[in-house]
This record gives sequence, C-alpha cells and structure tokens, in this order.
Amino acid sequence: MRFTLCFLATLFLALCIPARAQQSMPPPLSQPNMKEPMTDPDEARARITHDMEKKAAKERVAALKNDTDKLLKLSIELKSYVDKSDENVLSVNVVKKAEEIEKLAKSVKEKMKGPN
Repeated sequence: MRFTLCFLATLFLALCIPARAQQSMPPPLSQPNMKEPMTDPDEARARITHDMEKKAAKERVAALKNDTDKLLKLSIELKSYVDKSDENVLSVNVVKKAEEIEKLAKSVKEKMKGPN
C-alpha cells in the first residue's frame, strides 16, 4: 500500500510539473500576431522622440540650475552695492545689477514654463 501511494504521488508530480512549466513559458516571438522588437517605424520614431524629449528636459533643468546660481550671485552682489551706498548716492552699478537680475529672472521664468 505504501509503495502504491508513493508510486501514485510520483506519477501525479510527473504529470503536473511539465504541464505547469509549459503554461508559464512565454509564447515564442515568431508567432504572426507578435511584432518583432523595433521593426515598426512608428515605434522607433516614438522611442527616438521620447529620448529627445527626455534629453531636452534634462538640459532645461541643468540650464535652470545654472541660471538660478547666477541669480543668487547677482543678488548677493546687488546687496553688497546697496549696502555700500547711502541715501544721497545711488551707484550706477546698482541699477545695472538690478537690470541684469531682471533679465535673467525673466529668462528663468520662461524656461520654467517649458516648451509650448
């Protein structure tokens, strides 16, 4: 009886395991309804476009970081010029620095909006 039970269990496992292995395997790529990777021109174009957009976004963020660093530097310089001036004297450097900051701030604002 023990031998029969072990034999039946082994037979059951032998029949079930290959069936499960076949179920979990993905279908082969050569089926007619499956597209070969990157053979579709639209897919390739979409991927290239996506990669270009991703690269442009990274470049835009890098430019924003660079410009905000410049804004900080200019603001510190402007503060220094203002601290050196008094109520009777307004330095030309203060006006120039303020205009430079304004121009750069507008540029940063436009970059933050992104491409439209």
